[in-house]
Amino acid sequence: MKTVAILISGQGSNMASLVRASRDERWPARIAAVIANRAQAPGLDVARELDVPVDVVPHAAHGGRDAFDAALAARLEALGADLVVLAGFMRILTEGFVRRFAGRLVNIHPSLLPAFPGLDTHARALAAGVRVHGATVHLVTPTLDHGPILAQAAVPVLDGDDAATLAARVLAAEHRIFPMAVRWLLEDRVRVVGERAEIDGVPACDRLLWEGAR
Repeated sequence: MKTVAILISGQGSNMASLVRASRDERWPARIAAVIANRAQAPGLDVARELDVPVDVVPHAAHGGRDAFDAALAARLEALGADLVVLAGFMRILTEGFVRRFAGRLVNIHPSLLPAFPGLDTHARALAAGVRVHGATVHLVTPTLDHGPILAQAAVPVLDGDDAATLAARVLAAEHRIFPMAVRWLLEDRVRVVGERAEIDGVPACDRLLWEGAR
């Protein structure tokens, strides 16, 4: 049974979807801890309600990114984390941290990467006039919001959408694809070939999930 650590900074809705899926689907893993970089992250209370151990490694208490990442890495190593899941973790990790956990660090991003990396993805998608938006699960590399794509879900951009309504539609899709992709990793079904991922020998791009208006 593998050990999973989930990192959060905010509400923790993706974290909760992962915890529930792990139990409902009987994943071959245990979620050892939910770790936040902010003591006031609302997701910590959600994790407690789900009976998952919580911890805080406050970034403000460390002298810069390198010191924070070293403290976070030490905590993850103490847990014996086989997989580190970034579920709304709003910190840019250093190259050294990413390389230390290479191949076992996975993130979800609220856009169809490589479009709209970084912040404010929904407002930027609306400003660009795209008709399709979505979410991406990917392995983490030192380049921000980059790395082999494991799963994507596309949702329509509807007339009258604002950033909030579009974000809600994308979040619902995130809750479907994130547990799916994390389970693939835990079941050793993922292989990286060059810069692309394969799931059971099938390119991940052949497994994209297209969502209707919900």
